[in-house]
Amino acid sequence: MTTNTDEPGTAPARTRRRAPAGAAVLREDVTEAIRAAVFEELAAVGYARMSIEGIARRAGVGKTAVYRRWRSKLHLVLDLVSALAVQGLPAPDTGTLEGDLRLLYELTSRALRHPVASQVIPDLQAEAARNPEIADAMQKALREGQDGVASGIVAAAEERGEVRRGIDADLALDLISGPLYWRSVVIRSPKLPKGYLAALARATTAALKAL
Repeated sequence: MTTNTDEPGTAPARTRRRAPAGAAVLREDVTEAIRAAVFEELAAVGYARMSIEGIARRAGVGKTAVYRRWRSKLHLVLDLVSALAVQGLPAPDTGTLEGDLRLLYELTSRALRHPVASQVIPDLQAEAARNPEIADAMQKALREGQDGVASGIVAAAEERGEVRRGIDADLALDLISGPLYWRSVVIRSPKLPKGYLAALARATTAALKAL
């Protein structure tokens, strides 16, 4: 017998896929509602004050629906942060290195300045200083999320002959990702100066060509 214990409600029997006898059916719409609630709760109260009760209330489900998926708020946050590394950013393809960097910076800047991200990332960074598991997950998410896109930009530039083949990949990633991250997340500049992203793209292009 299949047990569907997620709130709210259950899907019509004809649309449900058969599950092993006695297994709980974890509805994807409930899972996504919980994930969205986690980001909202983090932005509102921070990791230290975040609770399973608060997450469940925002998601409109019972606490048991959360605990069926994650055994603690730590594991819930680790799962979400790790998922960011998989999603990443879309790879720019403008036909030039400077154009690719400019588009990447526009997309990244927009994402980092989102009200939720601007609250969640600094809070998790502070928590990472006290919790090695969160530190590892944050490092993986931030590095892998940017690394895949940056590597693609550099590889395309190599194919076009804009940079030399075999340039230092780690140094290239630092040059591409460091300045904007520093300004937007570390010092949390309220507003980028006019023309900053275009100037940063030009400067980074020149730096990569000099490697």
